[in-house]
Amino acid sequence: MSQERWDIILRFHEGPLAVQGDLVLRGPVVRMGAAPGPGGLALEGYRGLDDRQAVITAYDGGTVTIAPVGINQVRVAPHANIDWKDVQVLQKPAFLSPGCAVHLGPPGRGVTATFVDARRLGEWEQRRILSDASQANPKIQPSNVATLDAGRRIPRWFIPATLVMGLFFTAGITFSIFRDVAANRPDLGPKDEGQAYYERVDIAKVTIDPALKDGINQGFHDFVMKPNSAQARWPALAKPEGWDPTFMQYTLASAKMHLRAWNYWRQLEVIKDDYGYVVEQLRKAGLPEVLAAIPYQESRYTDDAKSPVCAKGYWQFMPEVAHRAGIAVRNCSFRGAPGALYTPTRMTPRIGVLQNAEYVNFDGRKAECKITGCEVDERTDLAASTRGAIELLREAWEDPDISRSGAAVQITILSHNSGYDNSRFDEKRTNYINILPAYKRHLGAKQMERDPHFYGANITCTGAEHADIIVKGNDTCGGVIANQSQHYAYSIVAQHLLAVCYYAQNHADKPAFRPWKDYARRTGYCNTFAVPTQDEVLKKGGTQ
Repeated sequence: MSQERWDIILRFHEGPLAVQGDLVLRGPVVRMGAAPGPGGLALEGYRGLDDRQAVITAYDGGTVTIAPVGINQVRVAPHANIDWKDVQVLQKPAFLSPGCAVHLGPPGRGVTATFVDARRLGEWEQRRILSDASQANPKIQPSNVATLDAGRRIPRWFIPATLVMGLFFTAGITFSIFRDVAANRPDLGPKDEGQAYYERVDIAKVTIDPALKDGINQGFHDFVMKPNSAQARWPALAKPEGWDPTFMQYTLASAKMHLRAWNYWRQLEVIKDDYGYVVEQLRKAGLPEVLAAIPYQESRYTDDAKSPVCAKGYWQFMPEVAHRAGIAVRNCSFRGAPGALYTPTRMTPRIGVLQNAEYVNFDGRKAECKITGCEVDERTDLAASTRGAIELLREAWEDPDISRSGAAVQITILSHNSGYDNSRFDEKRTNYINILPAYKRHLGAKQMERDPHFYGANITCTGAEHADIIVKGNDTCGGVIANQSQHYAYSIVAQHLLAVCYYAQNHADKPAFRPWKDYARRTGYCNTFAVPTQDEVLKKGGTQ
């Protein structure tokens, strides 16, 4: 009797497997879970999954079913564009047809995939033939199922096994619900007035709660490592073992400090419309959403913020950088020189801006901006300055070396602070604090072709003596990134991961924040700490 083998084709929608396109899994039985054992599909890097979460079985003729293992959660829907919390978990095997979506694990965690098709591969006796999946991914091994009686549409073991599975599910669902409800959320949330932002942290002085790390992992993956993986075409980067551990540690420490501060949450409430606007513009431009926290770090999303070196506005552009980005800055008055008007004409600030820029006073210890006002200054216009910021950020994001680095998100963030590569313009010489030449120096010193851990390896200015970023700004402390930038990117990532939670919980009705709503549900990463409600923030002094 001829016994045919049917392979199962799945397309994953998020996480490490999403970048691999259609996966062809060797049937007729595919076991799926965090550690499914030989013959299974290992779903590594996904939260909320058991070692053996579900089984897909393709019978003779292409009939395909999916069933949960034990009490584990499995849901099936006609398509993936659905709110999974509204779909009941399976209590018995369900048939799959092409285009059906399945969700493994709790809503907000786990993974969603579309069943594409079941494909006949020929005689089972041809056991040396490997499926496309096992060729593409050595972790997907051929199934150990030995035989299938093709003369019977359902094997004899199927019905009794289904009944036993149902009994286990019914007996265990109460325990599962009790376990989830009884699990106490860690005591992580706003505790004191604090600061609206923290410029740098000392990881030696901040204890990281395991629950916070477990939660933030999901956001760190989705907003940092997933874009890095896609930009570099490097699927392994989506897995936690490939992440930059120092960068991650600083991000966690910064997140803990910010989430404790009522002033941080107050400011998020005040700026919600502006933050949403920038998120939408970044999405339209195809840039990572985490970049929306740059104006928070720079100015707390205020239009009148100004630095001692005359950076101004939401994004804190210096005059020359604004000029290069098409952001109008004209006829600026200098303190003590009423007849002089300054309009930037250079494309980059002068190297050694403290000593050499005509608009800065510097006495060796303190810098002061001499500009008192400008007739035209679009740096204070959110739309104009965001448009210019996107063009400049795109330079770094799309640079071939940075794109393939595996650290494109963090390097692009750093480019806003250190500059991307000014050697293309006025000076015609390298500014060593610019991020592209710094990254190339790092690769040369390490004899590497690319390095996803570049940022963490260069957070070297960690003592209190380096905290003055005006006077000590260009120190590198043995690394290649300037001191002024070393503590910059992780703060921005931390601020964004928390902002996602606040806006998803309190303002998910706004289009900009609607895609984040799953993060605020019971199983989303935002529930590993206490996100204050809008009412709580307003009672603490926020404004609508």
